[in-house]
Amino acid sequence: MDSTPGSVDLHAHSTASDGSLAPDALLAAAAGAGVRLLSITDHDTLAAYHGGLTPPPGLTLVPGIELSTFWRRIGIHVLGLGIDTDSSAMHEACARQQAARERRARAIAARLERRGIEDAYAGAARLAAGGMIGRPHFARLLVERGVVRTLKQAYAHHLRGASEAHGVGIWAELGEIIDWIRDAGGVAVLAHPAHYRLTGMRLGELVGEFAARGGGAIEIVSGQQLPAVTTRLAALARAHGLAGSLGSDFHHPDRPHTPLGRLPALPADVPPVWSRWVA
Repeated sequence: MDSTPGSVDLHAHSTASDGSLAPDALLAAAAGAGVRLLSITDHDTLAAYHGGLTPPPGLTLVPGIELSTFWRRIGIHVLGLGIDTDSSAMHEACARQQAARERRARAIAARLERRGIEDAYAGAARLAAGGMIGRPHFARLLVERGVVRTLKQAYAHHLRGASEAHGVGIWAELGEIIDWIRDAGGVAVLAHPAHYRLTGMRLGELVGEFAARGGGAIEIVSGQQLPAVTTRLAALARAHGLAGSLGSDFHHPDRPHTPLGRLPALPADVPPVWSRWVA
């Protein structure tokens, strides 16, 4: 499979973490959008795969996960693509990361309650509807209660700028995350590298360290982005011998900047990470 625009999307979220579509509905939406190769990459969980998903005809599903970690005290995300979801490495990864997520949720709730927002944990848990509690659930709670008007304001004023909010130091470290993915037979992919607000030099250092620790690819396209960003990330992939990946980072149908599958082709001189799974 080539990287025909719209045919590949290796970064999407379901209700198993913080997306709004159930796994089956996400598969149907992807197929309807013309996606032929999809990965559901929920945050620190493989719950979407535990119900026995059956992709629609013409859609190939690559098992995936998005794991939280940190680099130089900056929170970053690493995708594990093509993993064995039943491997002991993934069982360990999910157990460790979910325990960390629970600690982070409790810390965020305590921080919000110190600001006078009562029962924050219970409110976020209700919105998570049985899934793992994440920052988006607290953001929605703040909007629901009228503390802020928008999700953007919730993140800016209540969910950023503190270690409790980011969880830096709670997650497994970068090398361990990459080892889990590789031990599960997968490829570690640096997710949305342009989103970390790093200088060009620091981003190059991150990608270099990621490659040196066993990372296999970087997400060259993440949602709607400027062509100059794609060019810069492709150059980093080439410089460090990494494959390239494409992903919308889809969470909700009403977010126009992250539509399923509406992605440009991978630059021709960067090897696609999906060549490992499809001809």
